[in-house]
Amino acid sequence: MKTDVYAKTCPSRQVLDRIGDAWSVLTVAALRDGSLRYTELAQRIPGVSPKMLTQTLRGLERDGLVTRTVHAVVPPRVDYALTALGRSLLGLCEALTDWAETHIVDVLDARAAYDSRS
Repeated sequence: MKTDVYAKTCPSRQVLDRIGDAWSVLTVAALRDGSLRYTELAQRIPGVSPKMLTQTLRGLERDGLVTRTVHAVVPPRVDYALTALGRSLLGLCEALTDWAETHIVDVLDARAAYDSRS
């Protein structure tokens, strides 16, 4: 039986709901070179609020894409890193970035044309 791709229970929708938002993609990309602390992540992702970064990290951790390691030191230190599953998304993220950089002029032209019709 084929799953309805628009149903909330559809596997592709469940995954796209996680990786389809900008903060998740940017967080995965920020972690591509290795583990980072929360403040380092926040600095690498301009515009993300503390609340959204926390929610994004929790969601990525829940889905097995990111690990959270708490070090028993004073003050406490927490590192975030991609899991093997999370690293498997890097190619997709890079392809999306490449597409955006290749086609941004086309997108901006289309927006300008659309906006001029209003």
